[in-house]
Amino acid sequence: MKKNTKRTVPIVFLLKFVLIMAGERRKSVTIVVALVIAVLVLFFLNLCWGTVHIPFKDVIASLTGGGASRESWDFIIRESRLPAAVTAMLAGASLAASGLMLQTAFRNPLAGPDILGINGGAGLGVALVMLLFGGNLTMGNLTLGGSVSVIIGAFAGAIAVTALVLYLSSRLKNPVMLLIVGIMVSYLASAIISLLNFFSTAEGVHSYTMWGMGNFSGVSMGQLPVYCVVSAVGLLIAVSLIKPLNALLLGDMYAENLGVNIIRTRNWLLLSTSLLVAIITAYCGPVSFIGLAVPHIGRLMLQSSNHRSLMPVTILTGAVVALLCNVLSSIPGNRGLIPLNAITPAIGAPVILYVLLKNRHNQL
Repeated sequence: MKKNTKRTVPIVFLLKFVLIMAGERRKSVTIVVALVIAVLVLFFLNLCWGTVHIPFKDVIASLTGGGASRESWDFIIRESRLPAAVTAMLAGASLAASGLMLQTAFRNPLAGPDILGINGGAGLGVALVMLLFGGNLTMGNLTLGGSVSVIIGAFAGAIAVTALVLYLSSRLKNPVMLLIVGIMVSYLASAIISLLNFFSTAEGVHSYTMWGMGNFSGVSMGQLPVYCVVSAVGLLIAVSLIKPLNALLLGDMYAENLGVNIIRTRNWLLLSTSLLVAIITAYCGPVSFIGLAVPHIGRLMLQSSNHRSLMPVTILTGAVVALLCNVLSSIPGNRGLIPLNAITPAIGAPVILYVLLKNRHNQL
């Protein structure tokens, strides 16, 4: 009887483990399906909702090539609302993925593109291009202008700050000190931007101020392919890092024992985060709180830190939050668009406060 009991105990534990894993997988699949439905609903709501009311049937007719009842409605849907909806969807997904990677890499729940100064670095790069160089970058006989120069400036600023933070993370073992460094980097970037604004022209200051408010309407149909390709590349790199990110949850030593190349993983993380933050900041302005708060929303829904399910849920949740913010920023009437950064803190700040209160007895 004792031998049978000893053989039965491992089998019981194995069955329990299989049932738990099956339950978690079923839960994650249900959440993913619900989020996909939410993305589709909010995407079409973005096409219907705005300062000009357009009936749903005209939106469908315009998208399918039949044409809306009015030519002006066709123009609004295809040249304004459709690019803005795609921009918002990819921006939310990109910022959420960036925040998740940073929180895992630094093992800090308050790590994010805006808190660590990466948004500030990208904003400084854009300010240098727009305010100091007049929107053009000259390299020998080659002159780059328009959105290309702004993207290059944002990428250079984002990758410089990300590299600095990664270097300091290896020297500063206290995560609170790392957050303080990120905040100081943001203040330093803000100070330089203020000086650039002071010595710039009134037109340059106005353009940069409008850009700094944040919006998803800055990408035209002509610019959309570049925006989509760069965002897709950054997101693909993020998804390819799921396995090493799971290993990093155990610590660098355990990750190395599992065969993870820490330096290569951090370099890919640097490239992905910088690409995503740079493209979003260049076109949409410094969007706050999405990268910081959305990964926590994903963890609260899943009750898990497994990146195999957490990464897709975080990406989809980011798209949902950004599309919702874009809807809320468009008020029917003649008042125009509400600045994006007046809406995102109202959604993100309560989430962060909840996380802080939940972890108040734990060291950050």
